[in-house]
Amino acid sequence: RWWSHRSWRCLRKNCISLLLMSGVVAAVGLCRRLARRRLRSRPLLFAFLLEMFSTFQICACTNELSLLGNVEPKPHTALTLTYGFTVLHGLTLAGSACNPCGTLQPMWGGGTSLAVGGLKIAAQFVAALLARVVMHFIWSLEMVEPHLGALSQGCSSPMQTTEMQAFCIELLFSVVFQLAVLRAESVHPKYRVHLIALLITMLVYAGGNLTGAIFNPALAFSLHAECFYDKFLSYSLVYWIAPCLGNSCLCMFYLPWLSVS
Repeated sequence: RWWSHRSWRCLRKNCISLLLMSGVVAAVGLCRRLARRRLRSRPLLFAFLLEMFSTFQICACTNELSLLGNVEPKPHTALTLTYGFTVLHGLTLAGSACNPCGTLQPMWGGGTSLAVGGLKIAAQFVAALLARVVMHFIWSLEMVEPHLGALSQGCSSPMQTTEMQAFCIELLFSVVFQLAVLRAESVHPKYRVHLIALLITMLVYAGGNLTGAIFNPALAFSLHAECFYDKFLSYSLVYWIAPCLGNSCLCMFYLPWLSVS
């Protein structure tokens, strides 16, 4: 059996990481609720903060999850946690894109103004940087074993293939993900979050060892800022331009066909 007593011992050893991510989710939920109560009359500020809080949750939790990738048995534990937290994000962050590609899509279709869309994208990158700073501070406290030496790793080099192959993978994954989100709009929300979580888990399993299977420019920056600093052109091409290009192709060719049909 792949889920053995050893697996449970490993999870107990890393329970502080799980509690930390749960605390992030609870804190973001509280901030989103306060924003809804106090800032409804200021729509731009409300949109900025809501997107920032939501993206912070995803980036902070994924930063922590990246340290649990080696928990035995591999890759079952990592994939189970990926699925579980993706479902949790889907249930708690309804209405937020948390991804510049997801924000560009309604901007392309005219559903969101350029000002509001740009504000949300800015909020996503601010949240990505903030999540990185906060998580690095927590890692510096070295509360659990995965945090030991986490800050000294530098660029973790998620790109384990050629730039062209990595570009194509991130572009394809972005198209598949955004297309699935569009097609799942008619599905009941209770089931939609599980379908999207299952797809993300499958994409991580398929391409995680090659590019990290991120297909989210803000999340990529939060996870691998050192890599962008060392090899900006390569990483911006793969993790920023490729997902946005894939989403643009989807908007140009699929959305017009969808509106006609």
